[in-house]
Amino acid sequence: MINSTRIMFFIALIPAVIVHEYFHGRVAELMGDKTARLAGRLTLNPIPHIDLFGTIILPLLLVVSGSPIVFGWAKPVPINPYNFKDPRKGMMYTGMAGPASNFIMAAIAGFMVRLGLFSHAPFLGTFLIYFSIINIVLGVFNLIPVPPLDGSRIISGLLPYGLAREYNKLERYGMIILMIILLFFSDVLWAIIGPAMGFLSYLFLGQRFI
Repeated sequence: MINSTRIMFFIALIPAVIVHEYFHGRVAELMGDKTARLAGRLTLNPIPHIDLFGTIILPLLLVVSGSPIVFGWAKPVPINPYNFKDPRKGMMYTGMAGPASNFIMAAIAGFMVRLGLFSHAPFLGTFLIYFSIINIVLGVFNLIPVPPLDGSRIISGLLPYGLAREYNKLERYGMIILMIILLFFSDVLWAIIGPAMGFLSYLFLGQRFI
């Protein structure tokens, strides 16, 4: 039997990743790059953002298999850094936008729960808790400074130009590095990001859910 908690996480994941990508595109446009708009991606309509594997198949497989976590992603919004007046700052702020959107959504959902706005609708209140949690997880995870995650864009923008250029060379190996970390060093990773997730869940929801 499929656990209802994981189903809620799957449902909450879809708007979380879509808004994440929308914010990337919106901030890129504010910085001078209209690539996302021209590609029809500067929209909250979920259809253009859905990645068949990352948004649907993988999360559903995790739900059906009984995995304790549900994770996924949307199609990356296309960005052309050459359209930015300052490509390094443009990429840095665009990278920040995705996790920032997750934290904003987590905070709004969490404070609605804490204010008891849906005490008369417990199912909706429970869903908002899961929505806040999935956004916290996505926001913190994407801040890991390994390409292609958003944290790498931020680090690259903060490093001196020479170091940033060398650091950006890691992107070709980014997915391999990330998979090695997830497969063999997940305990170390959790020791680093777990406390941050726990703190944010306490801050937004009033208690530690992570």
